[in-house]
Amino acid sequence: MYTTLILLISLVSWASAAPQKPGDQVIPIVSQSQEGPNPDGSYKWNYESGNGIKAEEEGHVENAGKEEEAMNAKGSFSYPSDGGQEISLTYVANENGFQPQGAHLPTTPEIPPLIQKALEWIAAHPSKEDQNQV
Repeated sequence: MYTTLILLISLVSWASAAPQKPGDQVIPIVSQSQEGPNPDGSYKWNYESGNGIKAEEEGHVENAGKEEEAMNAKGSFSYPSDGGQEISLTYVANENGFQPQGAHLPTTPEIPPLIQKALEWIAAHPSKEDQNQV
């Protein structure tokens, strides 16, 4: 029984370790360019593939040699969705983090009018406890 189990496990391991078959379709790179990294830390690259994927980015070091030194980058990429719609995203990455923008990204809903009115009232009428803490 153990021999059969060991043989079965060995066979499954051997089959899963076999090289995977490459995809049938080779997607060409239509255009590609790269500048840098340069001595000042700046760089720039872009590419476009045969299936409609496009990407580009450029970056530089801001406040080089200072305590506030930070790498800044901005770029974009786009690709066709399964439904044929082009998905596009632009971004900035700096000391404030990664900040993407795109029509397909979810947005924060507006504050409902009654909640906004309540927040304004609370700000205009602080409680006695809040006044004593100031």
